[in-house]
Amino acid sequence: MRGTRPRHANVHPAWPDAPAAGVPSAPAPAGLAGLWPAPHAGTPRSARRVFPAEITAPRAAREFTRATLLDWRVPGDAGDVLVAVSELVTNALRHGMEGLPQPLPLCPIQVVLLGHRRRLVVTVTDPGGQVPEPVAADPDRFTEGGRGLLVVGAVSDAWGWARLATGGKAVWAAFDLRVSPPAPRPAEDPRAPGAQDSPAR
Repeated sequence: MRGTRPRHANVHPAWPDAPAAGVPSAPAPAGLAGLWPAPHAGTPRSARRVFPAEITAPRAAREFTRATLLDWRVPGDAGDVLVAVSELVTNALRHGMEGLPQPLPLCPIQVVLLGHRRRLVVTVTDPGGQVPEPVAADPDRFTEGGRGLLVVGAVSDAWGWARLATGGKAVWAAFDLRVSPPAPRPAEDPRAPGAQDSPAR
């Protein structure tokens, strides 16, 4: 799954709370605002885990993701997916809890993995209402803050976010899986034992 990724804009229709077509709105941040990736045919495999708002959440989310991808036998190197999960959960910790009444929910961060044959979608939800917006790196500042979504955009094929009807938001990253075609079956040797002779003509 590693390597240079083309950027896709395959999207699903806007969520009900997204602005209607033709209605002026503020410029959307990079990413697909209010949209999900285009659905694939069939029902995907899914795995879900909730995490507390603790400093250990990104590591625990990576471990959950790594174990799930191994169990699903997802082809390719999972490094890009793990980077995206780590950045999305870190963003949820840093920005998804701002301005919320205390005490916080017991496990406010949720990671959901959807596995299609040719696509993997990672979704991280949090209870915050802040719009996910990538911040360009300032060459004069030695800081990593604000760069998480830039990293997600660099390692994934597409990313976006949407508000949830239950409150909060979901931020997702999609990865196109490189699936090799099945190897051709070797031709049967007619001299092999058990091979049927073709009828004489």
